[in-house]
Amino acid sequence: MNDCVAAEKFGLPTPPPYFSLLSKVKNKEKVVFMDGVSFASGGAGIFDRKYNVQSISLRKQVDYYSQVHQQIGAPTLEKHLSKSIFLVVIGSNDIFGYFNSKDLQHKSTRQQYADSMAASLRVHLQRVYNYGARKFVFAGTGALGCCPAFRLQNIECVEEANLLSVRYNDVLKKMLKEWQLQNKGISYTYLDTYSAILDMFHNPTFYGFADVKAACCGLDNLNARVPCLPISNVCPNRKDHIFRDLYHPTEAAARIFVDKSFHGSSKYTSPINMRQLLEV
Repeated sequence: MNDCVAAEKFGLPTPPPYFSLLSKVKNKEKVVFMDGVSFASGGAGIFDRKYNVQSISLRKQVDYYSQVHQQIGAPTLEKHLSKSIFLVVIGSNDIFGYFNSKDLQHKSTRQQYADSMAASLRVHLQRVYNYGARKFVFAGTGALGCCPAFRLQNIECVEEANLLSVRYNDVLKKMLKEWQLQNKGISYTYLDTYSAILDMFHNPTFYGFADVKAACCGLDNLNARVPCLPISNVCPNRKDHIFRDLYHPTEAAARIFVDKSFHGSSKYTSPINMRQLLEV
């Protein structure tokens, strides 16, 4: 789910990256943190990975959020934060990491790994809560075994990856319920991304998709042998593809996720949808 598309749905400007605001602060330009900030980092996961040097870890993202909280000051911020929406979309890269690492597979069963993902996420969420956050939107992981990077192996979905995604989502939902009960004032929306994308796979025409397997941008079979680079092939109509590259959804798919999160029935959202969350 895309924060730009979500902000548009709320009728808000796209939240600027944290570092762009930090640069303005250093240049003594006027900065308004209260209109929203994006601490997200592409490629980040729940776990800290030493090899993932190009991404800002979730731990560090929460550190930056805590610094903003301290800079603005609690009296000004508490009421504002309690009504703000915190969008949390993370976990897919940890699952990709598991299947790309024989060492991780040797150390942990899939269930143990899913449990560890949810437990680690809870630690970070508790820190965010302690700094005033009360309303959250969580996106579960999708049918990751069906992304072009996995389909490249035999054109079909890799069910082992899908199974780990299902297991993690089950543990995540249980953890969120327990976390809400143990912390006063939490309200949240959980989007069943897995069910939403399966619906797109099974009913592509209904959603306006012509290709549910290949990436829009890449090279070779399914445009999935090489990432989206300047030398890559680009599909003529990105709106009729579910996948933008080896792993990521197109804007068209992201808009469907946001629509289901905002207006969705209990099939896709629980315990409430995003529209109801705004009214809490």
